[in-house]
Amino acid sequence: MIDVQKNTTGQTIFYLTTKTVSLVLLVTESGIVLTPYWGGRITSQDISYVTGEITRASYLADADGQKDFKLEQLPQIYPAYGYTDLRGPAFAFLYADGSRTTDLRYASHRTYSGKEKLDGLPALRPSQDCQTLELRLADPVQSMEAVLRFSVFESHDAITESVRVANQHKTQSVRMEKLCSANIDLMDCGFDLLHLSGAWGRECHIRRRPLEQGTQSVSSARGASGHGHNPFAALVTPDTDEVHGEVYALHLVYSGNFTVSAEVDMHQNTRFQIGINPFDFSWLLEPGQSFQSPEAVLVYSGEGLGRMSQIFHHMYQDLLIPERFAKQERPVLLNSWEAHYFDFDGTALTALAAEAADIGAELFVLDDGWFGKRSDTTSSVGDWTPNEEKLGGSLQELTAAIEETGLAFGLWFEPEMVSPDSYLYRRHPEWVIQAAGRRIEKSRDEYVLGLSNPAVCEHIITSVGNILSQNNIRYVKWDMNRNLTNLGSTYLPAERQQEQAHRYILGLYRVLETLTHQFPDVLFEGCAGGGGRFDPGILYYMPQMWPSDDTDAVERLAIQYGVSLLYPPSVMERHISAAPNHQVARREPLETRAAVAMWGNLGLELNLVRMDKAEKAALAEEIAFYKKVRPLVQFGDLYRLKGLDGGNQYAWMFQSQDQKTVLVSFVQIQASPNTVSKRLRLRHLDPDAWYRIEGSGAVRSGREMMHIGLDTGKIRTDAYSRRWLLTRMDRASC
Repeated sequence: MIDVQKNTTGQTIFYLTTKTVSLVLLVTESGIVLTPYWGGRITSQDISYVTGEITRASYLADADGQKDFKLEQLPQIYPAYGYTDLRGPAFAFLYADGSRTTDLRYASHRTYSGKEKLDGLPALRPSQDCQTLELRLADPVQSMEAVLRFSVFESHDAITESVRVANQHKTQSVRMEKLCSANIDLMDCGFDLLHLSGAWGRECHIRRRPLEQGTQSVSSARGASGHGHNPFAALVTPDTDEVHGEVYALHLVYSGNFTVSAEVDMHQNTRFQIGINPFDFSWLLEPGQSFQSPEAVLVYSGEGLGRMSQIFHHMYQDLLIPERFAKQERPVLLNSWEAHYFDFDGTALTALAAEAADIGAELFVLDDGWFGKRSDTTSSVGDWTPNEEKLGGSLQELTAAIEETGLAFGLWFEPEMVSPDSYLYRRHPEWVIQAAGRRIEKSRDEYVLGLSNPAVCEHIITSVGNILSQNNIRYVKWDMNRNLTNLGSTYLPAERQQEQAHRYILGLYRVLETLTHQFPDVLFEGCAGGGGRFDPGILYYMPQMWPSDDTDAVERLAIQYGVSLLYPPSVMERHISAAPNHQVARREPLETRAAVAMWGNLGLELNLVRMDKAEKAALAEEIAFYKKVRPLVQFGDLYRLKGLDGGNQYAWMFQSQDQKTVLVSFVQIQASPNTVSKRLRLRHLDPDAWYRIEGSGAVRSGREMMHIGLDTGKIRTDAYSRRWLLTRMDRASC
């Protein structure tokens, strides 16, 4: 709900209110837009006293032509560069005369039901109760305009913000050097900065540290959102855990270079910003041109991280994931990579598929190595022509053979890359990202195609589209195994070279928009050497993503816990892999590998042909159990019970939307000698309901299981796991 009021002094106040949250904007007499409040829902009344009662500290007084006015102490919604606020601005422009000062003031506003689509960028779809406020800010001296667009999703309990800037000068260009998607000034600094960080093989680990005076930030300058950081951060009160504390979270719907920063000033206020990383970025706005920022998602929770996660999960499930797949059950798949790597032929693939079908898999995915003359990483990426000699026939024939086993067929691509040893590169060496006169650096024996060039985008659309249209491909794993280096474009003029990283992402979105519309029934999975581009921007096109190349169950616990802070379970693909594991050589029992892999979409990364009958029978039982609980896992509500501390124990539970079924999983990484069994307390059950525990026949009340808990058993081995399936009983059964 959006409520617009004027107070007795003529100031305009905007109340952006969801089910439990309010964001309030205040326009001062001089046109500066302030943010006096963001937090739990309040009534629409004049709260201009919040900023009016700020006492003035020393320094830079008498600003804005007013006695004792201090702009740098006030909470602003979109602070400018060049006047008396010396904190980090939300934007920075360089004008033709060399000046950098911009003074954006309130000019007008409009509100409307729904939400307009962002040009060239992914964004959340409007819900039925969505309303949008557009604030138009203008600087008449430099003929600049910024439109701040806030969309309020009342029932989903969140707000999104994006910014469009326009150069309205008739003759002069403007160079944009920074543009945040959202800026929130909080009049406190008693927060921890919580974010998701890591590296390849250990993505999305939760990191938390207290704020201190100065600027703390997380970012990526790799051309992708990156393994190092997710485009997210939250300011949380020190007491925050899964169920307690206040959370102020920002998440960027974008797949490229980003920055999230928290600046604590000398007056103990915090400026919280998110947007495109200004490092090595600029954008030339010709007269009459505009630029659209990515969308930021703003989430407040007064009930800890668990409530924050529920908001993100439901919002992304309902309004971001492609509608065709949002509520569709995801198949149990087997991926060929860890079974064969590059060493396979058509006979081996068909045999593997037959074994997968026998134990209950539903989809076979052929990974890298099926095209060109590909037998290792040194050649053929970009030449998307099936290697019929290696496959033992055409791709159509292999697809038919796989389908005869009862499985659908999926295929791996890496369309954004090209091998130096490839027909495509020999034909178009100018298409790769390269700095003039410099060596083009290889990674994984690949160069990066310059998607800022429309011809490159058209080639990818055509080459991938040909394979999909000529074969019955039901699933695509879209990989990206290296980042952008040696930035330079043979297509862009010299004055636009620093636009390349963003134009690459715009090109990628154009490619994905086209292909996903041409092939609406193909399930796309995003991958970037694991979780190197795991973000809401990709999720807009691809309903699921591969969070990490590390398939070890113990290593996946911290990764999956972190990912689950933001992304719904149906987004995450997880595989049961071999023991010893191929990345860390750890051995874990099948039941533990299965329990961890059932924290979302279950898949397999195994050479089933080499497994004995007992192993396959046990695996078939796990798959059968997963299919039984699949709707619960993929579309139920997820609650994390243990693991926020990154310690020795992890536990999580799924509860169906009708609250009739609950799945609880528990893993302890290391056993300790001379210990007794402990109890795991559950949450969010109906305290007065009774639940039957499958397997034991025991019946417990919700109140008992929340206050007393479930017996975890005697733990004698490392990588120990337990699983409980609870069914709510009707009163007659009780």
